[in-house]
Amino acid sequence: MKFLLALSKIIDNINLRVGQAVIWLTLVVVLVSASNAIIRKVFNTSSNAWLELQWYLFGAIFLLAAGYTFLRNEHVRVDVLAQKFSKRTQIKIEIFGVLFFLFPACFLIFWLSLPFFYESLVLHELSSNTGGLIRWPAKLLIPVGFGLLILAGLSHLIKCIGFLIGACPDPTARAHGKSAEEELADEILRQAELDARNAAQNTISRGR
Repeated sequence: MKFLLALSKIIDNINLRVGQAVIWLTLVVVLVSASNAIIRKVFNTSSNAWLELQWYLFGAIFLLAAGYTFLRNEHVRVDVLAQKFSKRTQIKIEIFGVLFFLFPACFLIFWLSLPFFYESLVLHELSSNTGGLIRWPAKLLIPVGFGLLILAGLSHLIKCIGFLIGACPDPTARAHGKSAEEELADEILRQAELDARNAAQNTISRGR
């Protein structure tokens, strides 16, 4: 089990580094998008290459960060029923989900995307848009992204089994504050309270 946990740690480090790189990639996408918008509005011109680069980078963020998001337990979970069970039962449900849902879907997409990418690489496929980019880097993102997600699932599976035998802590526990969903819910409540307070003040002002 020590070897498997060491393997899990290596996988987690890979996804962590990829996730940290994608964070900076998000800034690049913002700059590219803003530049495209400014050039189009100010100079009344645009470049298909830069527009497609924007789309490619967005796809890279979505696909490459999937494993990192899974590592951070930030994927959306529908656990209304599962949360009522004991922690060990929840972990067993996690194992079932990884083996019979995550792995089959990810392996299928990974396998089918390989010839999809290879054909594009061999044919030097170009965008159908004038001045567009080559297509194979974008198609390469699919097997790479799902490969990282498969590795993240393997790491999670190892940690779930390790938890059941008492070899590691709960892999579903969040080590960092609230989830993105919880932060969003808090922000919505805060904004609703602020709107209600402003509405009440306006009503009082009109009454005077």
